[in-house]
Amino acid sequence: MEVALILAVIAALFVIRTIKIVPQQNAWVVERLGKYDRTLTPGLKFVVPFIERVAYKHSLKEVPLDVPSQVCITKDNTQLQVDGIIYFQVTDPMRASYGSSNYISAITQLAQTLLRSVIGKMELDKTFEERDHINMSVVAALDEAATNWGVKVLRYEIKDLTPPAAILHSMQAQITAEREKRALIAASEGRKQEQINIATGEREAFIARSEGQRQAEINKAQGEAAAIVAVADATAEAIRKVAEAIRSPGGEQAVQLKVAEKAVEAYAQLAQKNNTMIVPGNMSEVSALIGTAMALMKGKAPGGA
Repeated sequence: MEVALILAVIAALFVIRTIKIVPQQNAWVVERLGKYDRTLTPGLKFVVPFIERVAYKHSLKEVPLDVPSQVCITKDNTQLQVDGIIYFQVTDPMRASYGSSNYISAITQLAQTLLRSVIGKMELDKTFEERDHINMSVVAALDEAATNWGVKVLRYEIKDLTPPAAILHSMQAQITAEREKRALIAASEGRKQEQINIATGEREAFIARSEGQRQAEINKAQGEAAAIVAVADATAEAIRKVAEAIRSPGGEQAVQLKVAEKAVEAYAQLAQKNNTMIVPGNMSEVSALIGTAMALMKGKAPGGA
């Protein structure tokens, strides 16, 4: 009975050591008698008990690795506290097992060394402006070195760049001064544009007013000319009608009567102005006046003798 139990235990142990189930995105390195034999891929696998063993187990997933913070010296001799994070992936399980005793530590130390070297070639202001350049430089150098370790460095990201407190205060003061300078420039540009707009508006208004005055004067002159022409035409027409009326029967008698009325009105007005009653000394003078006026009108009338 005891022998059967021992045999059952040995059989179970044999099965456990023989059957291996490798999870997805994992790779197991098998050694035979202490020497690398093969790499087990995901799924159900078998090994020879006591002769073969699973020496290393690797995850093939992307792994984030925090790089401890360190002090770097820039080209202009400024201390800068820098920390970052590396993303890598095991691509060759055999090399990852035998290429380095601890590839994680090797990647971390190399990343710090490369970071100090890259930042040491740059001035402080450039380190803030060219993070992408720093990241790519570190990744390129790390990936080349990590090939022998069976690892692919995918990317490196700087998490923080922290200058000393005094430098940070100076940078903040510089930024404040720069913003104030931009504000003053913007205000002066605004005032300049305002003056330009005012001058342009005044010039356009002056031109509009002068054009308006010019057009008004032209319209006035044209109106006055038209009025003069109309008055002249009306006067000429009136003279023609008077002449026609004089030549018509009874025209001369009407003219004599009109002239006599005008003479009487003239004597009356003269008397009113001088407060003196003026009466012609001889009534024949009125007849002579009328006769003289008629003779003048006959001489000026169109077609008159």
